[in-house]
Amino acid sequence: MSTSAETAEPPQAPQTPKSSRIPKIPFWVQILAGLALGVLLGWIAKSGDLGWLTTTLQHIGDLFVQLLKLAVAPLVFFAILVSITNLRQVNNAARLATRTLLWFMATSLIAVAIGLAIGLLTNPGAGTGLTPKDGKLPDHAGSWIDFLTGIVPTDIITPFTELNVLQIVFMAAVAGIAALQLGEKAEPVLTLSRSVLELLQKALWWVIRLAPIGTVGLIGNAIATYGWNLIGKYATFTVDIYAGCALVLFGVYPLLLSTVAKVNPLQFFRGAWPAIQLAFVSRSSVGTMPVTQQVTERLGVPREYASFAVPFGSTTKMDGCASIYPAIAAIFIAQIFDVPLGIGDYVLIAFVSVIGSAATAGLTGATVMLTLTLSTLGLPLEGVGLLMAIDPILDMMRTATNVAGQSVIPILVSAREKLLDREAYDGAKSISLGAATAEVLEEKVPASAAA
Repeated sequence: MSTSAETAEPPQAPQTPKSSRIPKIPFWVQILAGLALGVLLGWIAKSGDLGWLTTTLQHIGDLFVQLLKLAVAPLVFFAILVSITNLRQVNNAARLATRTLLWFMATSLIAVAIGLAIGLLTNPGAGTGLTPKDGKLPDHAGSWIDFLTGIVPTDIITPFTELNVLQIVFMAAVAGIAALQLGEKAEPVLTLSRSVLELLQKALWWVIRLAPIGTVGLIGNAIATYGWNLIGKYATFTVDIYAGCALVLFGVYPLLLSTVAKVNPLQFFRGAWPAIQLAFVSRSSVGTMPVTQQVTERLGVPREYASFAVPFGSTTKMDGCASIYPAIAAIFIAQIFDVPLGIGDYVLIAFVSVIGSAATAGLTGATVMLTLTLSTLGLPLEGVGLLMAIDPILDMMRTATNVAGQSVIPILVSAREKLLDREAYDGAKSISLGAATAEVLEEKVPASAAA
């Protein structure tokens, strides 16, 4: 009797109403709130001359960026190593890698052409009131000699301690190719590498969740330190960068998706929005890499190929930082310093953007790429100092463009090679970053076990 009563009870068991719980605030709302609060606090600190508030905002922003950088070196190494070895599971791996690189270069060329056109049409250096004496030499300058000789490290420790991502990529590529050659003998190392990569990605997710707080510090410090008056001097330049990035992000990429991949561009933004959104705030392609790879897979790109193309792109595919920005910045600085540029100079800018984009290395800021461009053109490096004041504001849109391109190219290549899961692409839904976080962590474990 008691047994039947007990079996009848569960359907009538009281349920805790979920509506009583505090609703979870969407991540994009948290980001917008962080932006608004940062601007407000920055304005208060600037107008009230509150040094303690400016310092606090600076520390908050610096700490967030430092947490991102902490994971960069090992994340890049193990992501590239594992991604190269994953290519053995893909047919025509060499063909895919070559096609990916060629599309990287082609879209970079389009982006730099757009940057040059906008710069020539708007003359961003005219009427700013800035003079050469306002500039200062950057702490670190790039040159072709530094770029070429800096690829190969002198030891295996320094690239990690000094965060030389280009050298880390080189070592990871060598290790990955060696692992492919060794075959089964390298499996214990690969198993360890996959486990470490999972650990790093999980730790990075925790940092990503702090992005709204980091936004408050980064934007607030920029406003408190430089103020609206100084930013106003760069109005044309800032609008140029945002317009150029917007043309690539919302014009070139959708056009390529619709004509080359023959897919719905709106569906791309629907699926890739978590990565683009995070890139805008974090200003780090490498820091966004786990999200970028996850949304790229959700859009139908095979995991084995996406695990190669996205990490590779996060360190080399920089349409915002390495193409649009240096093109417009070179014109801006040339006008400030009254240095005329000719056709040959514009060709050099395009060459540097296409070949030297790896110099940006997926970190916040594009100073190295800009100094590389200026040194190639013979323009004063003091011009870099003119742009540092507004770099955080510029870098948000640049990085969002970078990350979008890092997802678009794998889709294009997969579609052309008939590898794209079009049903998955058409069915990809817009999800919150929190949902993306939970999903990627659940999927990575069985993926690693299967590998």
